[in-house]
Amino acid sequence: MLKKFFVKNKKGFSLIEMMVVVIILGLIVLGLVTFFTGGAKSWVAGQSQLEAQRNARQAMDIMVREIREGNSIASGSNATSITINYLASFGKSPVTYNLPSGTTTIKRGTTHLIDSVLLNGEDIFQYYNSNGIEVTSPDSTVSKVHINLKVDVDNDGNPDITLNTDVNLRNYGL
Repeated sequence: MLKKFFVKNKKGFSLIEMMVVVIILGLIVLGLVTFFTGGAKSWVAGQSQLEAQRNARQAMDIMVREIREGNSIASGSNATSITINYLASFGKSPVTYNLPSGTTTIKRGTTHLIDSVLLNGEDIFQYYNSNGIEVTSPDSTVSKVHINLKVDVDNDGNPDITLNTDVNLRNYGL
């Protein structure tokens, strides 16, 4: 009896039915590939954003630590450059952080510190005296430095990461 049932249906699938199945499966696979590709791109973008944020935070921490230890800011400092002088008892040479003109890399002396830094018409370093008044031409009266660090991860001209902090020179006036 079971044998009769299988023999009865000898027709199979037509070419049109097979083509419809292949097209439907192709659309499903295309949708899945698009979905997973978008997810992978988002993950990569998130990872690069995370790495840039980590690098910016580390660079900021290094600058803050060294500025805080200083006892004066050298007179050659400006909106994109800062030179910190230390007490002789520290036995430490002056340290300079600068963003050379036409570049996007802040350097500590000649050593690379962080890439993709944006100015966007704003100063990276702002200087204040002990009365809290901004000093436009930094000299030995500077006791506080404001750091405004903007990083453009995807190079679209807009900052993706912005870090701001105020640093008081711990050894100012000693």
